[in-house]
Amino acid sequence: MSASNQPASSGATVYNYGSINIDHVYRVPHLVRPGETLSSTDYQIVLGGKGANQTIALARAGGRVAHWGQLGHADEWALATLKNAGADIDDVTLLEGSSGHTVIQVDDDGENAIVLFGGTNQSFSKKRIRALINGADSKGWLLLQNECNDIEAVIRQALDRGLKVAFNPAPMTPAIRELPLTELSLLFVNRGEAAALVEMAEESDAKSLIAALQQALPGTDIVLTLGSEGAWRIDGERNEPLYQPARPVQAVDTTGAGDTFIGYYMAAVQAGCDASTCLERATAAAALAVQRAGAATGIPTIEEVETFLQIAARQP
Repeated sequence: MSASNQPASSGATVYNYGSINIDHVYRVPHLVRPGETLSSTDYQIVLGGKGANQTIALARAGGRVAHWGQLGHADEWALATLKNAGADIDDVTLLEGSSGHTVIQVDDDGENAIVLFGGTNQSFSKKRIRALINGADSKGWLLLQNECNDIEAVIRQALDRGLKVAFNPAPMTPAIRELPLTELSLLFVNRGEAAALVEMAEESDAKSLIAALQQALPGTDIVLTLGSEGAWRIDGERNEPLYQPARPVQAVDTTGAGDTFIGYYMAAVQAGCDASTCLERATAAAALAVQRAGAATGIPTIEEVETFLQIAARQP
């Protein structure tokens, strides 16, 4: 399907209760070791946060997304990226205090290490959460991660409202296992998150992880992303899982690749695409993202993804 023939988003709005961070990104020859002082070769300050990244990806994929977020007044400049991507930012509030922020190391192999401070992402009031959910279209989706406060209350209130809930439990914590995960419409997990969720070793093979996830979360649709090993879609009806190989590319920076995948996957769901197409588009978008430096800055447009898929289809 060409970019010009890409169907417009036909589904209800995706509301993203998501973090907005200011990323301090350092380029280093290798990730710093304990006790080591290491000079960086580059430094940038950019918009980040798993929530913001997923919103930008969803919007650039042609989806309809409204971001629910909080940011310190001093970082108002960061909202331009969300707005320019096409996201609705009417429910992003500016507060006194420090925004959420990260210190990110990216090495010469494209791997990263991240230190996160929650800041304003962790100060949503119960009153505001209730107002946001009550104001949402009950036919919509709620997308959320684990970088904002009161996740359990948000999920339960959204379910009571009738929203379909998609959850990316990152960063993964033991408390995640106590959430109503079997009531979710969609769960996104990478290898480490899946292994922690089912209490298996992170080096467990995909087949074992899939079997354990199916047993632990019957009835829940799950997308398991495995980086260079591709991605799986496991449906709650116990049908044969769908597999999408990763696109062979040279990674420059893996920061935000998972968020790009999730945003593009959700936009494809919203547009009514089948699971195989959702996986294909999300994987292609992530492949483009890892070839660029930065998280939000590396997220491709739908036109770029369509061109990438067309070129890939012509290759033997």
